[in-house]
Amino acid sequence: MAHSTHIRRDHRPRLLDLYSCAGGAGRGYNEAGFAVDGVDIRPRPNYPFTFIQGDALTVLADLIASGEIRRYTAVHASPPCQKRCALTVGTNKSRGWGGQHVDLVAPTRRLLEASGLPYVIEQPDGKADVRKDITLCGEMFGLAVLRHRNFELGGWSAARPKHKKHRGYVRGWRHGEYRDGPYVAAYGKGGGKATVPEMQQAMGIDWTDVHEELTEAIPPAYSEWLGRAFLARTLAGAVAA
Repeated sequence: MAHSTHIRRDHRPRLLDLYSCAGGAGRGYNEAGFAVDGVDIRPRPNYPFTFIQGDALTVLADLIASGEIRRYTAVHASPPCQKRCALTVGTNKSRGWGGQHVDLVAPTRRLLEASGLPYVIEQPDGKADVRKDITLCGEMFGLAVLRHRNFELGGWSAARPKHKKHRGYVRGWRHGEYRDGPYVAAYGKGGGKATVPEMQQAMGIDWTDVHEELTEAIPPAYSEWLGRAFLARTLAGAVAA
């Protein structure tokens, strides 16, 4: 099957959403025009699209080996970030486990490159080992959360958007001082951090109210932007050809 025919009967390109969690990225890609299949090692009953429970690397390797990867047009991956995330390592270094997590970025990249498909690898701002081809922030989309995320683009490119100036502080306690501001902290509990309803509203996520899923999610506006940029580039390439 030629790679140019990766479209199912619904006539939408299909995207594989690896390490999907509850579907923050998947929802954005769906809004951009993709049909989405999510993969996560944990059960995710709130995932709003087709869901496969399993190890992301194993599922991807099996799809490549069987040739079933050709059903997809692109792949998004959000490998667990705890090993290099500045927030996690900085917070937990004193406990001795902040840098003990397995790095899944490199093996994920190797398989994505082997797939031959265009891909996106997402990681939080900090020391994650991804190229910062695109950096997105909630302020770019008028959201009440900053949540900076870096995206490595494999096999395609997009113009880097301008990072808008922040309008103020993230609400909460920091170093013994309480600061109010237009953004909420969508992680952890206590200390002025966001409640579940506040996180849902701030990120534009209404299909899950599980605290852990919300703290790990990227706002769908990010992946919708990426998805639209990818499809626009693909369409432009098809017209040029």
